[in-house]
Amino acid sequence: MREANGACGDLGTFLPYAVGAVTVGGLSAVGVFFGFGVALIAAGLFYGIPMAVQPMKAVSAVLLTSGLTPGEVAMAGLLIGATVLVLALTGGLSWIARHIPQSVTLGLTLGLGLSMMWLGGALMADAPLLGVGALAFAVVAMFLTRVPLLALGVIVVLAAPWLGLTDEVPTLAGLGPALPQFALPSWSDLPRALEYAVLPQIPLTLSNAIIVTAAVSASLFHERAARANERTLALTTGLGNLVLAPFGAMPMCHGAGGVVAQHRFGARSAAAPVMLGVVLLASALFAGESAAALLAAFPLPIAGALLVVAGADLAFSKRLFATRPDCWPVIGITAAVAFVFNPAWALAAGLGLEIMRTVFAAMRRTH
Repeated sequence: MREANGACGDLGTFLPYAVGAVTVGGLSAVGVFFGFGVALIAAGLFYGIPMAVQPMKAVSAVLLTSGLTPGEVAMAGLLIGATVLVLALTGGLSWIARHIPQSVTLGLTLGLGLSMMWLGGALMADAPLLGVGALAFAVVAMFLTRVPLLALGVIVVLAAPWLGLTDEVPTLAGLGPALPQFALPSWSDLPRALEYAVLPQIPLTLSNAIIVTAAVSASLFHERAARANERTLALTTGLGNLVLAPFGAMPMCHGAGGVVAQHRFGARSAAAPVMLGVVLLASALFAGESAAALLAAFPLPIAGALLVVAGADLAFSKRLFATRPDCWPVIGITAAVAFVFNPAWALAAGLGLEIMRTVFAAMRRTH
């Protein structure tokens, strides 16, 4: 029951980007849901903990705002996958992770958590009464994890059109067995994919999807998360994108917020991501292009409530309040940059501040 609750915990991140990629960005619903289904099942079975698989946020944002073609999206997935894989195999990522201070990591998680809460609040604002009600329901579901309140709520919401609770019935015109189409991008897709998607996304993936995810996993699951280190997370991110991008999958990565969200709503094992993966895979293979319409029936204010809860849990961790007072300036500035700009700039700002603090401390000791 707890795993069923936890399996729904990351929908607040997944739904806005994945449904938008299909309905606005023009990607195939079969390819998108097939990719996430396979990746979630593989991640759960490999890591043995509730490991999140999420859309890459920078690529998703560019897809929705700059009109990337499906070929350019596939090219971006291949390039990002190859880059992350090389960093993992050469040891470059482990070196990067060892030299990032805890104050910077805490600042990143604080800023990312606040960003999730802000996005969730914006989604709730579209229907405040529904959003606030869903938030109260989600809070109750956190404390009654052995009762699948959240999972039952998702089922009721998706069944609402047929229960007479809403007049909006999603079209099932594309219902039927389907398989993703294999197609490699062309070289003409390279320039825009590199400029608009790959370069903005790489720093985000290294910081939030790998480094911070490894830290959060270790904090929540301790020795059970031994496999979820920076190198392994980079390997699965790289391989997943290289294998699945040619099938029309969105560029995807792990995510600290997703791990926290699943844990917060009761997930403690691989069952949660595997459950969600099976649902998405079945949607791709048996619902065809109607898969997006089915999930689009899920009201975004409710997804926003899930984001607010998960974001608060990520932002205000026990480690944050246990840290030394002299670390707070670095944590605060890093979080502010992550919130206003993005985690990549926040990582650079935090490292710069830590270097300055180390230099000033050395100068004081010599005098």
